[in-house]
Amino acid sequence: MSKDWIKNKGKFVEFDVRSLKGNFLLAIVKKAKTISKGEGIAIVQNFEPIPLYNTMKNLGFEYHTEKKAESLFVSYFYRREAIDADDKEIPLKPIVIPRYAEIDPKIAELTVNFWSNIWDKENPAIELKTKLLLSLTNAVGAGRIRQSTRELIKAYYLGVTVEQLDEFFALIIWNQGIGHFSSEIAQSSLFKVYSLIKTLEKKGNTRDEIMPVLTEKFGEKNPETGFNNH
Repeated sequence: MSKDWIKNKGKFVEFDVRSLKGNFLLAIVKKAKTISKGEGIAIVQNFEPIPLYNTMKNLGFEYHTEKKAESLFVSYFYRREAIDADDKEIPLKPIVIPRYAEIDPKIAELTVNFWSNIWDKENPAIELKTKLLLSLTNAVGAGRIRQSTRELIKAYYLGVTVEQLDEFFALIIWNQGIGHFSSEIAQSSLFKVYSLIKTLEKKGNTRDEIMPVLTEKFGEKNPETGFNNH
């Protein structure tokens, strides 16, 4: 598709997100939803905002990114069509990358490209749902409960069943021991998400009905699972 709109990119609304400390992705999406069909927005960041591309695509945007200087990227997004795509978005996007930029923008640039190669690889050999389960397992083994909880929510969104989660938690008991499970896992946000999913499904709720509850209770505002501004 021709990107004839690029010649008008200088007229796009500019949104500089370099100073944002919280979830810059949510802030951009909120701003992007105000952009009408046939108009555009220019996102200024100190690393290429690769995790944003699919999100904006699902909202009807095309993109063109330019590296203006060292650690200065401008991504131009043109709204070819207005799409309300909340139901197409995998929840709990990566939002920690700006923290790396606070240390060194080059580290943020390396990190975002590494993230893209792992999680946004074209034609991957391992499907995303399986990658999330593997990441979830590794996170539990390393004691990273915050990460494991986020991975569980994303895996459930992609279709992991309660029966599969039952077997997953049985494997945790087998591999880490009943004592560790009782004192750590059973009290964690990870197990709370699992229990809530089972409870709501038993009540007859669908996956589409359960997902908003999970993201509300265990999203960015929850100190056990989110990333606060402070």
